[in-house]
Amino acid sequence: MKSKILTAVNTMMLFVPWTILPLRTFDWALESPAAEIMIACYAMFMIFCGVFTILSYIKAKVQNNLMKVCLIINSLYAVAGAAFLGMMI
Repeated sequence: MKSKILTAVNTMMLFVPWTILPLRTFDWALESPAAEIMIACYAMFMIFCGVFTILSYIKAKVQNNLMKVCLIINSLYAVAGAAFLGMMI
């Protein structure tokens, strides 16, 4: 049961970073303070997703096929999030 819940949570985390695209269509999201805050929040969430997925895969031993896909994609998200934060600094 725990492995199914962790797999579901990690699968839902795959799609959250893409919600920035519809938000960026608003004018207020393109202005300086709002854009910087939004990008930083999404980058930190992407890093959290990557770390959470790695911990779920290794520590909780949730190692099914869907979790392997989540591990790869969320790890790439974590690397990209760290790069985005690095560029902001």
